[in-house]
Amino acid sequence: MDLVVPLVIFLLPLAYSPGPGNAYFAALGASVGLRASVPALAGYHVATFVVTVPIGLGLDATVLQSPTAALMLSLVGSGYIVWLAFALIRAARQPVREAGSSSPVRAPAYGFWSGAIVLVANPKAYYIIAVMFTTFLPAASADNAVLVIGVATVFTLNNLVAFIVWALGGRALATLFHSPRARRRINYLFALSLVSVAVWMSASVLS
Repeated sequence: MDLVVPLVIFLLPLAYSPGPGNAYFAALGASVGLRASVPALAGYHVATFVVTVPIGLGLDATVLQSPTAALMLSLVGSGYIVWLAFALIRAARQPVREAGSSSPVRAPAYGFWSGAIVLVANPKAYYIIAVMFTTFLPAASADNAVLVIGVATVFTLNNLVAFIVWALGGRALATLFHSPRARRRINYLFALSLVSVAVWMSASVLS
């Protein structure tokens, strides 16, 4: 428990500052709302926990050891995020469903696996996790698995709250614009933000 407060303080700027996850869930919130974003939120954060625990236990991911692996993963992730940007535009231009409809909106751009891939294909996430454990649990190993799981849980929940806030913010921005033309421009803006994140991911690994 002594780690929780300083850990959350450490994670706040990382979770709430712009990045692949934030941009993705803001775009989802603007396009389909928080409720339809739940599968992608679940996928992203299940993947977060699954990736975080092994790194905390000292099982270094290959991406942390091989620049080539990091580059390949970054390029794949960047391409996938660009695809998501265009998929979100297509989904957002579909006719709006009536309120209370029992048929959920379905599109590959915001399913469980899409959310998981956004996390797994972002090599920067691996480095952030490694830095977190180096800072707060330098002796992380199988001997303190309970602490590792605790830190991973706080990390995952903190990200979940942040991304819900981003999704709600995206939705709030979209509701300010009622005309189809204005909504389309908002969708283009979020798509551009995703493309910008993809470029940043690739450039940061190449530099």
